[in-house]
Amino acid sequence: MTDTTTDTTDTPTDAPTPTFADFDVHPDIVASLAQAGIVHPFPIQAMTLPVALGGHDIIGQAKTGTGKTLGFGVPILNRVISPRDDAFVTMPHAGKPQALAVAPTRELAVQVAADLERAGKLRGVRVLTVYGGRAYEPQIEALQKGVEVVVGTPGRLIDLAKQGHLDLSHAKTVVLDEADEMLDLGFLPDVEKLLAMTPASRHTMLFSATMPGAVVALARRYMSQPTHIRAMGDDQENAHTVKAVEQFVYRAHAMDKVEMLARMLQAEGRGLTIIFSRTKRTAAKVADELVDRGFAAAPIHGDLGQGAREQALRAFRNGKVDILVATDVAARGIDVDNVTHVINYQCPEDEKTYLHRIGRTARAGNTGIAVTFVDWDDLHRWGMINKTLDLGIPEPEETYSSSDHFYEQLDIPREAKGRLPRGAQKLAGLEAEVLEDLGETGKGAGRRGAHGHQGSGEGSSRNGRGGSRGGSGNGERPKAAPAEGEAKPRRQRNRRRTRGGSPAGEGEQG
Repeated sequence: MTDTTTDTTDTPTDAPTPTFADFDVHPDIVASLAQAGIVHPFPIQAMTLPVALGGHDIIGQAKTGTGKTLGFGVPILNRVISPRDDAFVTMPHAGKPQALAVAPTRELAVQVAADLERAGKLRGVRVLTVYGGRAYEPQIEALQKGVEVVVGTPGRLIDLAKQGHLDLSHAKTVVLDEADEMLDLGFLPDVEKLLAMTPASRHTMLFSATMPGAVVALARRYMSQPTHIRAMGDDQENAHTVKAVEQFVYRAHAMDKVEMLARMLQAEGRGLTIIFSRTKRTAAKVADELVDRGFAAAPIHGDLGQGAREQALRAFRNGKVDILVATDVAARGIDVDNVTHVINYQCPEDEKTYLHRIGRTARAGNTGIAVTFVDWDDLHRWGMINKTLDLGIPEPEETYSSSDHFYEQLDIPREAKGRLPRGAQKLAGLEAEVLEDLGETGKGAGRRGAHGHQGSGEGSSRNGRGGSRGGSGNGERPKAAPAEGEAKPRRQRNRRRTRGGSPAGEGEQG
């Protein structure tokens, strides 16, 4: 292994648009992509394919939504030997994974696997997705039957390897997707364990939106003379994002924000929409409020079980709901085309979170609209974001649901009120999407709240009362959550009585 990188390639400007057929790609892969309406590669794909198909290690620097999955997915599918190939019969380790793709979140793993399955359909490549929150048995059964490509999150991959079900000793290709996010989530030790399970001669590709020192160190340690490919647009990631997204920032009152939200969601041309909150409780509360007002909305946050999270994403992708209310962690890896609006219901913590949120729109060459509500208490935080990104909005305009400029800037019809008219309620809603029984694992998995949502125990709230719509899971009636901006009730403390200076009950039988 060497610790050097070679050749930095920027996005070409006047190059003719190639097709996937112009590269040395298996005809069945080209045909599968064409069936899905994918003919011309995006810039990151066009730059990555010649290098990756030649077997060279790659560091790909590209923001989420630029199409990097096929940049590494096509070379993976091109290199594996599938059950339809003549050479498969004589393979000594047929059915053992030939490629591994590691993703930081369940949602991203599902998205990557779906793209690989679509591109490898006519080749007959078997792709397995493994991640926590689902039952082990179906994943183990699939591994026993044989797969060519495994896509998964670090924890479950290591669990299956330790149990002897996942053999990575024949993985010729390894991909680390969104490496900076994996480091942010504390997965570096797990990633290193997985890399140690693969052959030293493997072909390694690492993709990351940013290049912090830890990602660079990881590349130097585990890659051999990698080619560094950048597809970040004209300047940096934030320059690309800022140009593609029309941004509006309003100083809003906490008690008026839902009303503003409801009117904004009736704007002309508004399509799929993602609303971001900082807390799980707010995500659940806002989703409930919108449903009560006639909108097809669904929450996605850490207190929902995996089945409920996947139900919400499927409903969003299948057009049964057009509004997703998400926390930042739960939204990592959500890659859905045609999101027209992103709304920051609560001001992001910093500029990185801001860019991550508004980057959910304006994907794959499209444009989008981002709206940010800034509470009075968040003005300093917004000031830092504005200064760092040079957005030119240092002091958001004080705005209410009745403000003229609010209607005009967001193209909201003047007759729009805080409830969606019954005649405009055309989507089926979350309940129309099947909630799968995944045989969920972990504390609280599968527990349902009062309105049918699941609590998973994953990332439970600090006060121990997680779950959408207030399900407590212990048979007690849930207490109403204080409205945003209201004072939270004082936490009761359990005090120990004493007798003569020693704790009461000490030494007594109990």
